[in-house]
This record gives sequence, structure tokens and C-alpha cells, in this order.
Amino acid sequence: MSEQDQADLRLAFARLKQEHADYDAAIEAMTTTGCNRMQIQRMKKKKLAVKDKLQQLEDQIIPDIIA
Repeated sequence: MSEQDQADLRLAFARLKQEHADYDAAIEAMTTTGCNRMQIQRMKKKKLAVKDKLQQLEDQIIPDIIA
């Protein structure tokens, strides 16, 4: 994998990590203000989808090394 590809993956990872943190903050705010539980559940599902994408990118960035 080229250095440019690695840099692109790391940038995408950083953006998704920030998006994940934003969802976390939004969910916390929604919970404290007493928003609709269905909206909170939707936000949690979106947050989980972002977490899955983060894991996939991390697997691409850090290759498996068989010991």
C-alpha cells in the first residue's frame, strides 16, 4: 500500500473517530434533555455503524501479523 493510500486511510479514520465522538455527545445531550427514546435509539444505531466502519479502517491500516 502506498504512502498516499495510508495517509488517506488515516484521514478517513480521524474523521470517523470525530463523527463517533459527535454522536456520543449528541446522544448524551439527548438523554439529559429527555428526548424521544426512538430518536436516541436511531442515533445509537448510527454511532454503532460508524464504530463498525472505524474497525474496518483500522484493520486496513494495521495489517494482521501472524506471530
